[in-house]
Amino acid sequence: MNAPSLQQAALATPPPLPSSRPSADRLAAALSASVWRASELGTAPAPVRASGWAELDAELPGGGWPCQALTEILLPCTASCEWRLTGPALRTVAANHGPIVLIGPPVPPHVPGLMHAGVGARDLVWIQAEKVAERLWAAEQLIRANAAAAVLAWVPQARPEQIRRLQISALRCEGLVFVFRPDSACQQASAAPLRLRVAPRAGWALEVQILKRRGALHEDAILLPSVPGGLAEVLPPRLLQRGLPLPVPAVEVSHVVGRAAVRSVSVVH
Repeated sequence: MNAPSLQQAALATPPPLPSSRPSADRLAAALSASVWRASELGTAPAPVRASGWAELDAELPGGGWPCQALTEILLPCTASCEWRLTGPALRTVAANHGPIVLIGPPVPPHVPGLMHAGVGARDLVWIQAEKVAERLWAAEQLIRANAAAAVLAWVPQARPEQIRRLQISALRCEGLVFVFRPDSACQQASAAPLRLRVAPRAGWALEVQILKRRGALHEDAILLPSVPGGLAEVLPPRLLQRGLPLPVPAVEVSHVVGRAAVRSVSVVH
């Protein structure tokens, strides 16, 4: 075969196709990570933030509070244990990821108590909206804008479709999103992938029940020792063992809109 024929044969032979095996392996790994069995604790599809409670993290998918998802916390009474449950994680995100936005808290944040937990007044933005529709609108805008390290919204009368709307918005949010609702809402359907019921118990403990998560049903309650910041050093042992009874419902205020909370009250929660 002469030289021109060899050149033509080389041009006529197509180059070998790259192997598709690596792509297939990556696809199989991605599918395996996104599928979980109902009998097993699921893995988190997005980053998580440690809750600060080893006992709780062991039962949460991924080992912490989920980002890019909504966490719904049901309470017997507002202003009873929200800060004690979320405070350890908020301290971390405030130090490294940005502001913490409060939407419609039932009472002014107790800044001295939060400072003991590592969260200062400069870390907080307090939006006091009276109507639930206003709170939901503010929460949705903040979540969509990815504008906060954590968003905490008190939305007692939210409907299931409104919770679903917040969950859809949270899918693109890199921060933590908590919504607080009354315990009576446990009978309603919820799109939140993580749903907890939390109540104060004797000895300053928090009783946590996981109502919904990615994975098997968790039937046993989790008791978390949770003495509010600063009290462990000043309360006598008999009061540390007794703890606090369930608080009476708090009266909401609506005179502060969109400013950092700096006023303190005498109740530590």
